[in-house]
Amino acid sequence: MDAALEVLSQAGSAALQLLISPFYYVAVLLIMLQYMRQTRLERKLFHVRLHAWPRTLAKTMLAGLIVGVIASCAGLFLGVSVTGESVIWMWGTAALLALIRVRYLCFAYSVGLLGVLQWSLSWFPSLSERGDWLGGAAASLGRLDIPGLLVLVALMHVAEALLVRWQGARFASPLFLEGKRGKLVGGYALQGYWPVPMLMLVPAAGGADAALPWATLLGDGVLGNGWTMVGFPMMIGFTELTRTLLPEAKARGASQTLLLYGLAVAALAIGAAFWPPLTIVAALGALLLHELLLVISFLKEEARSPLYVHDDRGLCVLAVIPGTPAEAMGILAGEILHKVNGVRVRRIEELYAALHVNSAFCKLEVLNHEGHIKFVQRARYAGEHHQLGVILAPDEKAGFYAAARPASLLDLIRRGRLARQRKGTSASS
Repeated sequence: MDAALEVLSQAGSAALQLLISPFYYVAVLLIMLQYMRQTRLERKLFHVRLHAWPRTLAKTMLAGLIVGVIASCAGLFLGVSVTGESVIWMWGTAALLALIRVRYLCFAYSVGLLGVLQWSLSWFPSLSERGDWLGGAAASLGRLDIPGLLVLVALMHVAEALLVRWQGARFASPLFLEGKRGKLVGGYALQGYWPVPMLMLVPAAGGADAALPWATLLGDGVLGNGWTMVGFPMMIGFTELTRTLLPEAKARGASQTLLLYGLAVAALAIGAAFWPPLTIVAALGALLLHELLLVISFLKEEARSPLYVHDDRGLCVLAVIPGTPAEAMGILAGEILHKVNGVRVRRIEELYAALHVNSAFCKLEVLNHEGHIKFVQRARYAGEHHQLGVILAPDEKAGFYAAARPASLLDLIRRGRLARQRKGTSASS
């Protein structure tokens, strides 16, 4: 009972630390900028807002809070040494990496890089003995518990796998992308960013006197020499691009690979905790395996044909605008508009003409994902979307497409260019 009361007391103090910690609010600000950028790009390409960034931000914050509670409960049995300087090193390194690309705002990269740097310092032992700022930084870096931090990274990626499976497809944003030989195709950017507030039970000399009634994985195994609880703000980031799969299928595959990555890093990190020479292998594994996930995803995309293109069957639906007749009729992204009011449609102009065959009613023949025809119909009313609320895959008249260059942190802040104008089109197209 004493141990349970002490845990609750320490949890309250750690939660207060989180409330006054700037890192959690920095994470929320960065996520807000990313979702605002997504909304601006949708307006640029489609002249409509598919995702309201305040609502998306609120959903991700709530999901991050739920995951934080679950991860914090799991963390009660880890015994990871997380200190204030660990937080500063992780967030500082992540911020520097984000200046290159926002996707590097992931602790797999920052902790992996810190592990490599710490290993490199072992070749220069005199560096940490210097009395200047460089010596102080080297000594601080040498004190970091890299295996323990990598266990946290693994835990976060397991949580990320669950979040991607749960919310990844919901936040997918349609895009016009440049395909092979310069032809524009449709695609989706799947991205999710979650701020995860965590409470971590860590060893601490002079901490709580009450012994824990359970053993911990790391540390001294029982934390009998004193322990405390700290508020530790984490951030999970996920970005994938697909031209060949439905968002749900892409999210499902990404979730599986993230889960395998988290388990692999966890195994390496736990091994390094019990055999320190394995630390450099675990750090490099966190970095290289994360990049391997992207390479595998890219190669799979290259091996498949684009999904969101028009063909002889009809017009391919790239996305459906919420609250429109298309959504009410059950039309889905990736389906093909085959006939409209009995008229075959292969060009956007033919769609407009077919819709005016009957201005008060609309009957569609749609090819579903299995290639089977489904019939949908609905009355039309004044003021409704002129295309029923479908966003079609791009054709030769599409004016803009998403810029391929990855966004950096500076791009988010200064609103870097989101879309490029296609050659031979006017800005008003």
